Amino acid sequence: MISARLITLARAPLATFAAMGVLWGGFAAELPDTKAMLGVDESALGLLLFMTPLAAVAAMLVAPWLGARLGRVALPVATLAMAAAFVLPGQVGAVVWLFPLAMLACGATTGLTDVLMNARVADLEAQTRLHMMNLCHAAYSFGYAGGAVAVGAMRDAGWPPAAVLAALSLVAGAMALTTLEADGRIGGLARPKDRAAGRLGLLPLLGGAMVLIAFLTENAAENWSALHIEQTLGGSPAHGAMGPAVMAMTMGLARLVGQGMVARVNPVRLLTAGAAVSATGALIAAGAVNPAMAYAGFVVMGIGSSVIAPTTFSLVANRAAPQSRARAVARATLYGYFGYFVGPPVFGYIAGHLGLRTAFVVAAAMLVFVPLLARLIGNDRV
Repeated sequence: MISARLITLARAPLATFAAMGVLWGGFAAELPDTKAMLGVDESALGLLLFMTPLAAVAAMLVAPWLGARLGRVALPVATLAMAAAFVLPGQVGAVVWLFPLAMLACGATTGLTDVLMNARVADLEAQTRLHMMNLCHAAYSFGYAGGAVAVGAMRDAGWPPAAVLAALSLVAGAMALTTLEADGRIGGLARPKDRAAGRLGLLPLLGGAMVLIAFLTENAAENWSALHIEQTLGGSPAHGAMGPAVMAMTMGLARLVGQGMVARVNPVRLLTAGAAVSATGALIAAGAVNPAMAYAGFVVMGIGSSVIAPTTFSLVANRAAPQSRARAVARATLYGYFGYFVGPPVFGYIAGHLGLRTAFVVAAAMLVFVPLLARLIGNDRV
């Protein structure tokens, strides 16, 4: 049940999730023009994006330490830094070697923000005994859809990448200003002095593996759907922008439904069903013969993928020891976001050598592992 009180309590992370969605949704919809600006093919573009995961992983490693020291301003500072970083990719023009450096800044600030916002939600859930993870992830999806649709309109109007990304950064920066809380400290980020109490075990690794697969498959639809619709299926820029928008809107709505379901449905069954539905959607997108069929695939894929990441994060938080909860979620986020950020170069390589249809088939195959991992994480001995 989504109430005004729940939205008020989750206000800060909700704004951060939405800001991140606006930035990455807009970036995905802008990707065809960015590719043209750089003058590279899909395979080269994937390699140019590879600096993003490296920077994100490095930032995620230091995020708990930095978040503990920033205290109540950790989330606002990280969100503002992320918004500022997304101005940079649009400013490089045709100077290809500058693009990876710009994406380094985007990856580092996004990695930092992602750890802190998920840890903040887990902390709030523990304090209030209310489930918020699906709601916050829905905010990301709606922000993603809004950013993609807005960029589609800007591209149709002839806006260059520099202007598009600057506009997205301004919107995300305004959202960042709303994340300041009277007490926004994230409990459990600092490592306990007792080494035994600080051990996390296999729980974050198993949870992170499921999130990794979820984000790999989401990335296939979000970052490459515009190119699939425009280049494989002959759609217009507006049609291309609708690919990630349709996927994100579906995921947002499904996560709102999941907000009410998560307390009543066994999480292992929910994760298994989500993976099966998502794989079906990926195969529909792979076999699409026109944009409409591709949209249908993205809708089905979005419904299934929507539950995997937030359900896993909540499961990790619930299974972890109270004093290590935020660190367990942070570690699962680190492992999981290898999928989100490694996705562009991996699927770029597959698309460049085997085609975009094959990339979506690979995404479907990856989802087979989610039910297996869900059963492992459901084992009380983990």
